[in-house]
Amino acid sequence: MTNNLSIVILLLPLMIFCHIVDDYYLQGWLASAKQKKWWIENAPNELYKNDYKAALLVHSFSWAFSINLPVLVYALFFQILPTIILPYFVLLVVNMIIHCIVDNLKANKLEINLIADQSIHLCQILISWVVYIFVIL
Repeated sequence: MTNNLSIVILLLPLMIFCHIVDDYYLQGWLASAKQKKWWIENAPNELYKNDYKAALLVHSFSWAFSINLPVLVYALFFQILPTIILPYFVLLVVNMIIHCIVDNLKANKLEINLIADQSIHLCQILISWVVYIFVIL
C-alpha cells in the first residue's frame, strides 16, 4: 500500500507536467485559432465565423486527455482500468467542458487573465487527482 500511495502521490506532478506540455508547447496554431479575432483577421468569410469554437473544443479535448494520461497509464500498468474507467470518462468530459469555457473567457470574452486561467486549470487538476485518489485507494 505504501508503494501504491507513493505512486498515486506522484500522479499529481505528472498531471501538472502534462498540463504545462499541452497548454504551452503542444497548443501551437490552436492558440491563435481558438480566438474569434484571429478568424476575423485571417479568414473574414462568414463561413468561418464560428470555427474558433472547433479550435476551442479540440484544444480542450487534447488538454483533458493529457492531464488524465498519467492516471490512464497507472491504471493500465496496475491492471485497474475497470475501476477507474467511469471516473476517467466523467473527468475527461467535465474537464474538457470547463477548459473550453475558461479558455473562451480568456481568449474571446477577455474577462479573465492568464493567471486566473491557469489557476482554474490547476484547480481542475487537483480536484481530478483527489477524485482518482478516492477511486484508486
